[in-house]
Amino acid sequence: MKKLSTLLFFLSPLILLSFTGSANNNAEFEKWLQQEKTVFQEYKDARDKEFSGFLKSQWLEMQTMQGLVRDKTPKPTQIPEAPKPQVNPLSKTPETNSPITPVIVNIPVIKPVSKPVPIKPAPLIEQPSGTKIHLTFYGQSLTFYYDAKLKVHLQSPINESAISHIWSEMSQAKYDDLLKQIEAQRKPLNLNDWGYALLTHEIAKKIHTNRNDQFLFVWYFMSKTGYQARIAFDQLSVYLLMPSQQQLFGAPYFTFNNIRYYALSFDGTKQKPNKIFTYNGNYPGAKKSLDMSLSHAFNTGRQQKERVVNFTYKGKTYNINIAYDAQTIRYLKTYPQMDITLYFNSKFNQATANPILAQLKPLVTGKSEEEAINLILRFVQTAFKYKTDEQQFGIENYFFPEETLFYPYSDCEDRAVFFAWIVHNLLGLQIVGLDYPGHIATAVKFSKRVNGDAININGKRFVITDPTYINANAGMTMPAYKNIQPTVIQIFN
Repeated sequence: MKKLSTLLFFLSPLILLSFTGSANNNAEFEKWLQQEKTVFQEYKDARDKEFSGFLKSQWLEMQTMQGLVRDKTPKPTQIPEAPKPQVNPLSKTPETNSPITPVIVNIPVIKPVSKPVPIKPAPLIEQPSGTKIHLTFYGQSLTFYYDAKLKVHLQSPINESAISHIWSEMSQAKYDDLLKQIEAQRKPLNLNDWGYALLTHEIAKKIHTNRNDQFLFVWYFMSKTGYQARIAFDQLSVYLLMPSQQQLFGAPYFTFNNIRYYALSFDGTKQKPNKIFTYNGNYPGAKKSLDMSLSHAFNTGRQQKERVVNFTYKGKTYNINIAYDAQTIRYLKTYPQMDITLYFNSKFNQATANPILAQLKPLVTGKSEEEAINLILRFVQTAFKYKTDEQQFGIENYFFPEETLFYPYSDCEDRAVFFAWIVHNLLGLQIVGLDYPGHIATAVKFSKRVNGDAININGKRFVITDPTYINANAGMTMPAYKNIQPTVIQIFN
């Protein structure tokens, strides 16, 4: 590729001359352009031939490393309630002539969100040709065209030659057209790397019914897009291996040159390879690792669902109407489990986020920071029922904020993530996560001193706020963790 770029650089003056010349010169330019396309195609063909040859011989038998486990400390199955404050009937509140000045900061103007507009296929320079397929991708209706030569089936027995044959045969097809069509959907759908891989897999499912063929199709196209994708096989199955910029948990992996390649699935199921054969190498130019971060929300074809939750604070009961997107929930279900930091920093779907913030805003307007935090704590502590992931799913399963609105139960890390999102977006206060053995809480930096338990972070006082400890106010630590120093999770940086 570098040689071709250099060639085009030196020939660029000829391009300019051809545009300024006569019709004859234009014809010469078209001839030259066609020659360059031929040169580039020959270059790609040579790379594919070389890689196909590599796949025939460079395979190693490897033992799977089982998926990483985050925190083996059991979580509390029963959550304690904070003791009610003792009131001395003999004491009187001192009178004051000056009202308390509310110190709420940065309450945002909540803008209404318009209804989602169906995504239209992005225009391509050339009209695609080939076999037409239609799919519904999380509520978005999409159409693609592919060269029938891309439909190559894995031969039996599964071995190096069979894998090499797949690559060689697919490289004879017009794969570039489909690559352009997939890439054209990245921006309008607002896809991150995981969403892009999912879309490629959905296309594979439309072309192939066999799971092995689907994984091989995704492997080929992700490699051609520049991602470090590898394939592995045992007697019955093939496995898609890809590295991630973020650490994944629960996914089996293999290590090459100190880089973990995870055995991925796209439906939330756990791959279970044992001894497999794979290779140590990537397609030329394939250098990217998956970036799993959700720094922007996926543009689904929104399917709104609603529920009502309620909580009581200082004797008054509040009802909160929650509307969430069922398509986003389906999408998030496919995500591998990751480090808690990614959940804290993920982007909430605006159509879901804004109505929640709009309902909470009048409840905290005019209150002090401490009072506002205590009200939000009570909302998260009591409006959602508690169960550990093991009780609800049988496995550890962290939630993105939107998932807490959907599932009937949530546990400590889910509530901490959701609470931190509200505090950050509604009050604008600085907040961190606190990682205890078997428990996640948060801490907030107030602009004025708030009494109670606190932690010092870089010279700043952060007051403990535990959205799982029922009826606890700011400054109250769950008794089981009162004498434990937590690890600080920096969020919203």
